[in-house]
Amino acid sequence: MTSTRAATTATYAAFIGSGFAFASWAARIPQVRDQLDLEPATLGLVLLAIAAGSLLALPLSGPVVTRFGSAKTVAAMASLLAVALTVVALGALAGVFPVVIGLAMLGFANGAWDVAMNVQGTVVERRLGRSIMSRFHAGFSLGTVAGALLGTLMIALKVPVTAHLLGVAVVIAVSIPWYAQRFLDDRAETPAEPGDGALRTSPLTAWREPRTLLVGVFTLAFAFAEGTGNDWISVAAIDGHHVSPALGTLAFAAFLTAMTIGRWFGPGLLDRFGRVPVVRVLCVIGVGGVLLFVFGPTPAYAFAGTLLWGVGVALGFPVGMSAGGDDPQRAAARVSVIASIGYCAFLAGPPLIGFLGEHLTVLRALTVVAVMLGLAALVADSVRPLPGTPAVEQVDRRKASAPEQ
Repeated sequence: MTSTRAATTATYAAFIGSGFAFASWAARIPQVRDQLDLEPATLGLVLLAIAAGSLLALPLSGPVVTRFGSAKTVAAMASLLAVALTVVALGALAGVFPVVIGLAMLGFANGAWDVAMNVQGTVVERRLGRSIMSRFHAGFSLGTVAGALLGTLMIALKVPVTAHLLGVAVVIAVSIPWYAQRFLDDRAETPAEPGDGALRTSPLTAWREPRTLLVGVFTLAFAFAEGTGNDWISVAAIDGHHVSPALGTLAFAAFLTAMTIGRWFGPGLLDRFGRVPVVRVLCVIGVGGVLLFVFGPTPAYAFAGTLLWGVGVALGFPVGMSAGGDDPQRAAARVSVIASIGYCAFLAGPPLIGFLGEHLTVLRALTVVAVMLGLAALVADSVRPLPGTPAVEQVDRRKASAPEQ
């Protein structure tokens, strides 16, 4: 039987691999744009293919994970993502259409992979008896940092986009399915009584829950802020602040590094102060970072802004996933619904920023991120732990033991 420790390591590997694969693509967006001679609005539509693929996958992910388990789902989607990177890598030499096809495949694989690894994360979290979801997401961010730094190195060494992405595809196809074999069997936690558990874990039931929908809106706002940073920081730094391509990619890496640090140290803050106060403070930090990046008078100010922006968005998505998993019996359905709503940000974000970029410049268009973080602050009460769930019981135990510390 798979041990919890082995499953924890494997879950970290899944999150890291997902982040590494995505950032490897994102780091080369400016070069693909130049190779294909894309205007900002056209680039926004090309990036829309990722969101379209994800939104197709996400509603299907809950039933798929419930039936086949998160291990098989992650393994299959990692293999599909490797194929997608291969199509994108070769498509960058051929034209826009194959790149769009590859990005749609990438989005589909990434969306299903995301839900499956988050479901596994909730299983591991319950087995360990402590909140570590944001650290799994820190693993995702660590993977994105590694991918962005490797992308910076590849650009500096003038390694072609095609060679770079083909190498990443091989690494993902070999490593992630091997680690996924060590996942815990999440299907074992599904209630056996068909009249009880089967109904309660239905994705359709979760779509009718007001709290789940509000958590989805909260997650959407943070996903927009995070996804916009992933897609546009390097382009905005290069075009708006007139830095070199390598420095533009380094700004992207700085954003990811700050987000990783925030996610790694986040559990302590969440345990001490609670989800709602922490995410509201982070919204304020994120707004300040976005405005500093956009309106900073020099590249140095812009780099500082990316750091604050990264810290500000660090905990939003993992807190949304944890809120969806508060009730173990409904976790798969709720995580699927919340992720589906959250990923709508990746559908609306690229074309919105691209459209505004045509009229205001990409750099000024990023002020929309500040508005979305304000929306997240307004609906933050929705992520408060549900009464009577393991999350609340853990908080109550910590409060009870606090005077003795």
